[in-house]
Amino acid sequence: MKALHEALPVVAKREGASVIVFKDYPKRYRETLGYFASNGYCRVPSMPSSKADLDYKDFEDYMQRRLGKVFRKNLRRKFRASEEIGRPEMTVREDVSDIIDEVYPLYKQTLARAEFSFEELTPEFLARIGREMPDKARFFIWRLDGKVVAFNFCLLHDHVLYDMDIGLDYSVALDLHLYFVTWRDVFDWAIKNGVRTYHTAPLNYDPKLHLRLELAPLDLYICHTSQWINPLFRLAMGFLQPARHHPILLKFPNAGEL
Repeated sequence: MKALHEALPVVAKREGASVIVFKDYPKRYRETLGYFASNGYCRVPSMPSSKADLDYKDFEDYMQRRLGKVFRKNLRRKFRASEEIGRPEMTVREDVSDIIDEVYPLYKQTLARAEFSFEELTPEFLARIGREMPDKARFFIWRLDGKVVAFNFCLLHDHVLYDMDIGLDYSVALDLHLYFVTWRDVFDWAIKNGVRTYHTAPLNYDPKLHLRLELAPLDLYICHTSQWINPLFRLAMGFLQPARHHPILLKFPNAGEL
């Protein structure tokens, strides 16, 4: 850590960078990166992911034991309404390169509707990651009458399933309540396949709050390369931190961990 702390300003100067950022480190790294936090860097909470332990028989058991009565009733109503139209069939695969032309447009639809977005994945990325990481990549594909209407890209590691990106066909997604249908099906698959913990990507916190997930804090470590500007920069970041101004985050029971 000391060597990295010493080297980064040299690299930043060479590259013409005015700010150095460690982005989205889970809180388990706080002790390791504590050297930075006490030597010129400020640690601020990034937009957190969320998680759920999967010590349940299936999603029905999760609903019964974990969710509130009103939301549980609301979910069942959504599932019934969806099945009246048709229940999409889910398959799981490691590689989607052969159907990338069906999958990628759904990702683009969902990205276009997002309130915030941090990057845009390319079709080449989604096609290659399954080929190069078949032991980790899991693509959940939902078809209705043979047509792909939803997909979910996840990474599987050490009994933890990391939900990375979702794509929905919005010509049917709202009527089919695909957002919640995909949750149910992925939970069921994960429990049956020995997954112990489910992690989501950041943002879209309202349904995650109602689904009784816990926050999984992610940290930013930030420093301005100017020793004169950095004290004011650190002070400003205390007010500008992204998680500070998101009211729903404060409703999570473990919001204090941020």
